Amino acid sequence: MKWNFLLVFSSLCVGLFVSMLLHAAEAPQIFVKGLFSGRAILMINGQQVMLKEGQSSPEGVRLVSASSKVAIVEFEGKTQQLELSRGIGTTYKAAERSEVRLNSQHNGHYFGTARINGRAVQFLVDTGASSVAMSSAVANRIGLRYKDGRRIMVSTAQGTTQGFMVTARSVEVGGIRIENVAVTVLEGEYPLDVLLGNSFLGQVDMRIENDVLVLRTKY
Repeated sequence: MKWNFLLVFSSLCVGLFVSMLLHAAEAPQIFVKGLFSGRAILMINGQQVMLKEGQSSPEGVRLVSASSKVAIVEFEGKTQQLELSRGIGTTYKAAERSEVRLNSQHNGHYFGTARINGRAVQFLVDTGASSVAMSSAVANRIGLRYKDGRRIMVSTAQGTTQGFMVTARSVEVGGIRIENVAVTVLEGEYPLDVLLGNSFLGQVDMRIENDVLVLRTKY
């Protein structure tokens, strides 16, 4: 009887140990690749997935909440707070930070090519502009429906003019992509180039190295 009990107990222990090993093997490997308000881009077992708050991945990872700084995920009833520099699972690789370098050109200004809502534009970096700004001529060319935005009056070097405040779905400079960027549209042909203002620049790290302007994602 004693030996039967020990045999049953030993079998239960082995079964529990195997179950724990299987459970650990099934635990997904997760790291955060991108964070936005209400959404997060996760790498789960090597597969990239974008989840909105309340959605779950095929592996059963549910996004509880997300902001630009942190995501809270749930797996098998356990919640975990994740930042771009932290992960859960057996392996983790921090998301790489994208970087763009712009050479100084005319009179120390920095020019480049960007994509606004996927359409290419030429820009001038303007740290004095509160938002990305463009003429209505450029807005019409790229299909930005600025007249659906809020009417405002804008002070320029030439005086006060009418403008519209709208939100671009995305602004991309090189490998840097910022979503939901405030854009001011001025009626007319000016400015000739899009002014890359602080509604974009304020969301990236910016420094100057030997007359080269370096833009880098913050996270």
